[in-house]
Amino acid sequence: MPKVTAILPRLPALPPRQRVAAYARVSKDSEQLMHSLSAQVSYYSDLIQLTPGWNFVGVYVDAGLTGTNTEARPEFRRMIDDCEAGKIDIVLTKSISRFARN
Repeated sequence: MPKVTAILPRLPALPPRQRVAAYARVSKDSEQLMHSLSAQVSYYSDLIQLTPGWNFVGVYVDAGLTGTNTEARPEFRRMIDDCEAGKIDIVLTKSISRFARN
């Protein structure tokens, strides 16, 4: 019977990469807020893509929509659906108020 020798890997396995997205929202369509929104999208896109161990999923953006009704925000709903489908591990946002207000 032939002798079997196990060959162990020389390098440790890399940890799994986290799938990361961001959510940005402004409640009004003013020029100043649109600039803020654009800055948020750029910041999170760069941050996620430059962080080792993170895979960039995308930035979900709702502009000019109130935070009191999550059902009326299509990108928020799409992000939640993607989270529930296992496509996203981490969501970044500027403030918890970007998700919802009471």
